[in-house]
Amino acid sequence: MKKTISKITLSLLLLSSTAFADKEKVSLLLDWFVNPDHAAIIIAQQKGFFEKNNLEVEIMEPADPTMPPKLVAAKKADLAVDYQPQLQMQVAEGLPLVRIATLVNSPLNSLIVLKNSGINKIEDLKGKKVGYSVSGFETVLLDAMLKSANLSEKDVELVNVNFSLSPSLMSKQVDAVIGAFRNFELNQLKLEKEEGKVFLPEDYGVPKYDELIVVANKDNVSQVKFKNFVKSLQEATNYLKENPKESWEAFINYKPKELDNELNRLAWADTLPYLAANPATFDKKVYEQMALFMKQNKLVETLPSLDEYAQEILK
Repeated sequence: MKKTISKITLSLLLLSSTAFADKEKVSLLLDWFVNPDHAAIIIAQQKGFFEKNNLEVEIMEPADPTMPPKLVAAKKADLAVDYQPQLQMQVAEGLPLVRIATLVNSPLNSLIVLKNSGINKIEDLKGKKVGYSVSGFETVLLDAMLKSANLSEKDVELVNVNFSLSPSLMSKQVDAVIGAFRNFELNQLKLEKEEGKVFLPEDYGVPKYDELIVVANKDNVSQVKFKNFVKSLQEATNYLKENPKESWEAFINYKPKELDNELNRLAWADTLPYLAANPATFDKKVYEQMALFMKQNKLVETLPSLDEYAQEILK
């Protein structure tokens, strides 16, 4: 009897170790520190959806947020969280990247002013200081918004505030900031007893786009583990939509000291409506319209065909 039990125990241990060994490893670089924008990823990790789909996912926060797509392009990492417009610029520069999933299929970027600033419409920005973090797409967004009021970049003073958007606004270093996420900076202001007013780029001539996506290297995109990754995101998203309170608890338990705070609590509630309901799919028209916008604004000269840099790999 003891020998039989020992054999059964040994067999179970072997099966367990084999199952663990069979899990495919995936390295994933985020675009920034963990926050509610990454809800689907964190829930997939915390609630076991990655494990269920035979994956062992290593989630990494970058020291330099510009590096993740470059590291994927160089095959130093499997996947990276990226932004649709940045992907299109990266592809135009020759990086071998492909979109495989969407986390947030709506712009989060916005222009924010303090409610008591006297800036009530875009025209009121004339002669004002506008802070930004990264030149290029952000400043083009601003210019497009200004054009809707027959203004241009020349009618404002641009100030590089690095990533200190809310502080520069509250300290009156600038009168407005572009590149502020509507689900974060407004809540930061609220916690500092300030009230912000938001101008949405899509209301002022900027086409809709996917804010957050996941990219893979073009050479590796057909690997089965990436299909399982996207499948896990879909299952996590379904769980999120059905169990928002339980999902919040799972999210903050990922890193309690860093995530369990009032800013994330407020941002969580504001972010959930923006999460892509179907991470595997994307709207081709959205990508085509942004490609045209970027060409018109000289952000890119040419782009390859859409199917070369954006795919639905669960088909």
